[in-house]
Amino acid sequence: MTASLLGPDSEEFLTWLAVERGRSSNTTEAYRRDLVRYELFLVDRGKTVATVESADIIDFVRELQSLGLAPSSVTRMLVSVRGLHRFLVAEEILTGDPAADVEVPRPPRGVPKALSEAEINRLLNVVVGTGPAVRRDRVILEVLYGAGLRISELCGLSLADIDFDAALMRVLGKGDKERIVPVGRHAAEAIDAWLEPDGRGALEPASWRSRDDETALLLNMRGGRLTRQGAWGVVRKHGTSAELIDRLSPHVLRHSCATHMLDHGADIRTVQELLGHASITTTQLYTKVSTERLQQVYQLAHPRATYPAALKSKGS
Repeated sequence: MTASLLGPDSEEFLTWLAVERGRSSNTTEAYRRDLVRYELFLVDRGKTVATVESADIIDFVRELQSLGLAPSSVTRMLVSVRGLHRFLVAEEILTGDPAADVEVPRPPRGVPKALSEAEINRLLNVVVGTGPAVRRDRVILEVLYGAGLRISELCGLSLADIDFDAALMRVLGKGDKERIVPVGRHAAEAIDAWLEPDGRGALEPASWRSRDDETALLLNMRGGRLTRQGAWGVVRKHGTSAELIDRLSPHVLRHSCATHMLDHGADIRTVQELLGHASITTTQLYTKVSTERLQQVYQLAHPRATYPAALKSKGS
């Protein structure tokens, strides 16, 4: 694209980006390409930057989408257009901003592909041994998959968050919203083994560094609360052993939990409750699901959910 394809207002905007805002030549050239496309669209409509209306800009976005452009490309072009019009209003070249009310289309968030149940079993089967690290690692994988927790929620669990008699966990999710999550049999067995003296007890320091470390469900090898980075490393380590590292992440385990529950007949609103998209203790956008109903559906729908009536109480 050459400079002559742009009008003087757009050229002034690009100069401002380079001189006043210090944008790189690559960035300004990307803006230039977007604005050339925008102005050519306006010319076809008999409009200019000075006479364009919001409806024209909306139609510009729709045309880009109809051409099959990636959502990220459409978003970038609209950002360029909005930047131009904000500049023209700020410089008092124009009195109104027709792009102000045109929303930037959000690129759809990529959804990771769930692992198959066979792949989940392969992953869990590589965690062998009875040492404290092995027992802890099994808790990490079983809970991430079995309860669909976010990795930050897992690392934030404390001993007091586990209701052993009811086989439930209290989870603090996004926005500090609490939810109650069932503990499946396999996850319960892993937690029980971890809370034995040869598990968590073997990693407890002679003197706790903080109360937060002392109350943590999961510990690192130095006796402190396990961090997100530490838990990520555990997932990566065993994913490598199971030859799943290119596809595995904590979020993939969470997504696999939801997918397998739906595959086994769970309704989507129950799954949304389980994953923390809406609290089960307050009225939310989705239909309220009682703790009893959540327990019932979870046991029927999750392939690793069946558990005895009560968990064995440990380490209280």
